[in-house]
Amino acid sequence: MADDTIEQEDDDSPYRNILRSTSLIGASSVVSMILSVVRLKVLAVLLGPAGVGLFGLYFVVVDLCANLAGFGIQSSGVRQVAVATASGDLVKVAKIAKVLRVASLVLGIIGALLVVALAAPISTITFGTDVRASAVMLIGGAVLLRILAGAPIAIIQGNRRIGDLARMTIAGALLNTLAAIPLVYFFGEAGIVPSLLALGLTTWVAALWYCRKIQLPKVKLTLPEFTAETGALLKLGFAFMASGFLTAGAAFVIRILIVQQHGVDAAGNYQAAWALAGIYIGFILQAMGTDFYPRLSAISDDNKACNRTVNEQARVSILLAGPGLLGTLALAPLVMSIFYTAQFADAVPLLRWFCLGMLLRVVSWPMGFIILAKGAQTMFFWTEVAASTVHVGLAWLLLGTFGLAGAGVAFVGLYIWHSLLIYLLVRRMSGFRWSKENFALGSLFLGLTIIVLIAVEMAPYWLGLAIAMAGTILACWISSSQLIGLVPQKWIPESLRPLIYFLLRHQPKLAPGRA
Repeated sequence: MADDTIEQEDDDSPYRNILRSTSLIGASSVVSMILSVVRLKVLAVLLGPAGVGLFGLYFVVVDLCANLAGFGIQSSGVRQVAVATASGDLVKVAKIAKVLRVASLVLGIIGALLVVALAAPISTITFGTDVRASAVMLIGGAVLLRILAGAPIAIIQGNRRIGDLARMTIAGALLNTLAAIPLVYFFGEAGIVPSLLALGLTTWVAALWYCRKIQLPKVKLTLPEFTAETGALLKLGFAFMASGFLTAGAAFVIRILIVQQHGVDAAGNYQAAWALAGIYIGFILQAMGTDFYPRLSAISDDNKACNRTVNEQARVSILLAGPGLLGTLALAPLVMSIFYTAQFADAVPLLRWFCLGMLLRVVSWPMGFIILAKGAQTMFFWTEVAASTVHVGLAWLLLGTFGLAGAGVAFVGLYIWHSLLIYLLVRRMSGFRWSKENFALGSLFLGLTIIVLIAVEMAPYWLGLAIAMAGTILACWISSSQLIGLVPQKWIPESLRPLIYFLLRHQPKLAPGRA
């Protein structure tokens, strides 16, 4: 029967677009990940945990200020462009694009000036002294560049030009690596802030280059039209701004708590564990934002189609995320030493907890996009307020009890609570239900992850490693068997089809081969 399943495949499979976009974004993310690893390795070798900690603090300051000053118009612009593109109204798309560019320039300049004006207090809050105020002033330029890049990225993403987004990601990462490594190599710690400026500049240049390929009619906007379009972007953008600000703010406060209680080296270990946990999962979450979000926005008025699409996206995301997170969890000490140095050994327990939290994050994110796609700004805002409050509150409580690993336990606690809350909200909003197949799949991977985490934390080393590797191999078999049943036949090389048929005959009976 497995043979028939493959032979009957056609390009109308509901998973075709999900897998295609995820594979494109995934491929670009792999390249970006490799380059990011190179940058992190150079930073770790040259500057140690303290240098990585400083980089993390500066980066969070840029993130916080850019989210606040940018007012969320990149994310709201994606939704507005996606809806206009779905209607086929190119004039409307052109008007939104023009407003995005002007608004980004104005907001970017305002944001940069505010950072310069408030450099001393920002330095004092972040580092406990104002001696780094001059470096914070330079960060104003990174904030401007980040916001400027948001406009072309939103236009590309809203048009669902996934190939261009993938190429843009690779180009930006390559340019940033070529610029950032020499800065840190020759200037040491003093090169950290210039490397952040390079990141903003290269991202903006890459985004402009690929955005120019989108042919839109030239339009002129009257003042009332400009005001109306800007108002629509800012109204929805406020919720995104609040979300970004709260998320970055929570990350900022948690790092400050770590510095105060455990020192800058501990902040470096936290940054290292966070970066590694996010490297693998990043391409899945990025695919959700780049293709899934605009696709869901275009059908947001149809609850049945919306809920079906979320279940499809969640299924693929869990299958892709599970094995990688389990492998990272199982081999955390080796992964940490390869990507950083032996000085980062204290980050290993933290990385393990982050892996469990990231799996829960993958489960909750597809549901959360229902709120975004439907434009429910108020609900989205309050869920983000609650999430940030819970995250910081748990970190504050657990850092003193469990040491640095408490920050990882807090992250897991956040997503247990957040997943339940979002499920209840979207169930009421659109009638969303997890499919039986997804519930079984999610429960299986969550159970495996918990078992592996307990094994590596509590069992003797070799026994824990054996259990962890067995769990990882089982997860790889389940995921590969299930994913093979979802891809179009023409994607599978003929030489591999006998193996594929064998896997399909023996795949776990968690779900049908295709929906």
